[in-house]
Amino acid sequence: MARPISSFSRRTILFGAAVLVPGALGACGGKPDATTAPAAKAARGMSLAEAVAGDWRLPADKARDGFRHPVESLNFWGLKPGQTVVEFWPGAGWYTDILAPYLAGNGGKLYAANLQPDPADPATVAVVDAYRRKLEDKPKLYGQVEITAFGPTSGPVAPAGSADLVLFLRNLHNWMAAGIAEKAFRDAFAALKPGGVLGVEEHRANIGAVQDVLADDGYVQQPYVIQLAQEAGFQLAAASEVNANPRDTKDHPFGVWTLPPVRRSSPRGQPDDAAFDHTKYDAIGESDRMTLKFVKPAQAVAPPPPAAK
Repeated sequence: MARPISSFSRRTILFGAAVLVPGALGACGGKPDATTAPAAKAARGMSLAEAVAGDWRLPADKARDGFRHPVESLNFWGLKPGQTVVEFWPGAGWYTDILAPYLAGNGGKLYAANLQPDPADPATVAVVDAYRRKLEDKPKLYGQVEITAFGPTSGPVAPAGSADLVLFLRNLHNWMAAGIAEKAFRDAFAALKPGGVLGVEEHRANIGAVQDVLADDGYVQQPYVIQLAQEAGFQLAAASEVNANPRDTKDHPFGVWTLPPVRRSSPRGQPDDAAFDHTKYDAIGESDRMTLKFVKPAQAVAPPPPAAK
């Protein structure tokens, strides 16, 4: 069940307003020049720990490491030097700031499957332009990141069978809302080499109720994600609790966005409520998240796309 492109774009604006704009602005001013030291490290290779500790990362981004566990998560998904990686919908570049310098310093390649710009919606164009400027501002740091697109009518996110690792990082609920979740898995499957890995980090719903196919509260049941992946031809290799948060009760007034880092205080599209008490939700921290590792079988044959209705 697909939503019109305007709904897809509104979901995008959610993250543009809450996450992307501060990141983009921060990247354009007030940060130390981070081109020389990473270039020196590239000569000997950059460790994942060095990439995470890099002084080019915004302090606000580093403050989230305790909830997102980038070193542990990327090690779980099997990130290695020299790999070709595809990051779907990188947003402001929270993970790009780790992945791109690491891969550039270790002979790897990053494809950023960003939003599919909609000329009728300037917000989508602005998101992609801000991300591109971020990369162009520090070419020695980020290397040659190739920006592709993922959206309702987008083409390949990377050359077929070229990727070692594809990452879905807290975006599956957005694609469900836009009716393109199944396409995301198919596009990832096509980009991966046989034996390649799809890593998924997603807000985790409690199991029991029927899954809302539009994920209106931002939470998705883990078995539903596994089913989507298996229908696309993937095999579940492992699950980790590295990004679990048992304090998350998942019953918040404005869905997962009530929690940090968004901290919504009113329904989507309405002005912030200055009287809203964030104390309870800030104490919870960021959401409870599943962390899953899928593999494209060595003798993989992609299932046919669903028949047109």
